[in-house]
Amino acid sequence: MTIRLHDTMAREKRDFVPADPDRVTIYVCGPTVYGRAHIGNGRPAVVFDVLRTLLEHEYGDGHVVFARNITDVDDKIMKAAADEGFETSVITRRYEDFYLQDMGALGVRPPDIAPHATQEIPAMIAMIEELIESGNAYEAEQHVLFSVASDPDYGILSRRDREAMEAGARVEVAPFKKDPADFVLWKPSTDAMIGWDSPWGRGRPGWHIECSAMIREHLGKTIDIHAGGIDLVFPHHENEIAQSRCANHAPLANYWLHNGFVDLGTERMGKSVGNAITPEKLLEHHDGETLRFALLSGHYRQPLPWTEKLVEQSKATLDGLYRRVGDAAPGDIEQGVLDALSDDLNTPLALSRLGQIDDAAALKASANLLGLLTRSEDDWFRGGDGDDGAAIEAKIAERAAAKQSRDFATADRIRDELAADGILLEDGPGGTTWRRG
Repeated sequence: MTIRLHDTMAREKRDFVPADPDRVTIYVCGPTVYGRAHIGNGRPAVVFDVLRTLLEHEYGDGHVVFARNITDVDDKIMKAAADEGFETSVITRRYEDFYLQDMGALGVRPPDIAPHATQEIPAMIAMIEELIESGNAYEAEQHVLFSVASDPDYGILSRRDREAMEAGARVEVAPFKKDPADFVLWKPSTDAMIGWDSPWGRGRPGWHIECSAMIREHLGKTIDIHAGGIDLVFPHHENEIAQSRCANHAPLANYWLHNGFVDLGTERMGKSVGNAITPEKLLEHHDGETLRFALLSGHYRQPLPWTEKLVEQSKATLDGLYRRVGDAAPGDIEQGVLDALSDDLNTPLALSRLGQIDDAAALKASANLLGLLTRSEDDWFRGGDGDDGAAIEAKIAERAAAKQSRDFATADRIRDELAADGILLEDGPGGTTWRRG
């Protein structure tokens, strides 16, 4: 099977050929843990979880190494900690736990490696020292900055002209910069701020250096795939590429993948915009698998308008698939689904092909490749009986007794009460079954 992926660097689809088929390496930029994730943050987590599963199917379990970092030192984290009067570690632990909980509800598996910025400071300092020694970085007023002019290939990923780069980076005007485009590798911390000792004084790392250092430390100088949201192309990934290339004298990644935004139709969703819809709120009314289906319903490189109708359609489609698959055990994966996913993760086509599979075992296995139909039919429709299962069964028995005694008014009242609680009854030759609406 040939897997083709759209490489942002090449601007085209390329056959995926790992450097080492026995150790396929993927790094996905993870969250900055200062607040709750929104559903848009779940898109790269879900999409690249499917990519990971596809690669494991192709190269075998144990031959894919998947890393996703946690940015737990950042000015936004420091502000959140100051606003609440806590240590930064309290904020980062809280929101990392929330992130893992939310992504778990979307069916996203934990990464093989989850490096934390605060645990990788020595690796960052070492890389910064190398960049200074090679002439690609310089110290100025307790800051260390990367010299963009020292790298003739800077801009190779985003292909922006210099003026657009400076505007896109929202560069900080600082008198100690040799060039406005130069970006921070290390900055000073006051006694009241989180910080570490370094050759340049007590301070903390810039955002971009952490990923370069983590990748080299845990995966190697050059990895197979680096992935993240389209907003990271510039400046984050552009800066990663520059500092890694100059320190390692090798490319950072052989393939670059970027997902499009989840939006609200006319505007991008984001915490900074104030219009974020969180998994936490969505999960109050919808199953996590429904949200996962919705996130996969559009091609990952395109924008995905998030609407209640999208979620409702996703739930209805899953209901139909669960009825068809029943309690079948997984069989062989349908080739049409594999072909769709192998063509740059065409999840909309893969989902449509699920509806064309007649064999329940093949349907189960094919959907599992997408992280779907992972539960039993009974658990899906009942939502896992929970504490109210016995009470519902008791009401159904009461209704059956009422029907037996021809007290249809009472039977109808019980049905209506259950329906008001979201419990739908289905009468059949074998008796009455129920499911959550």
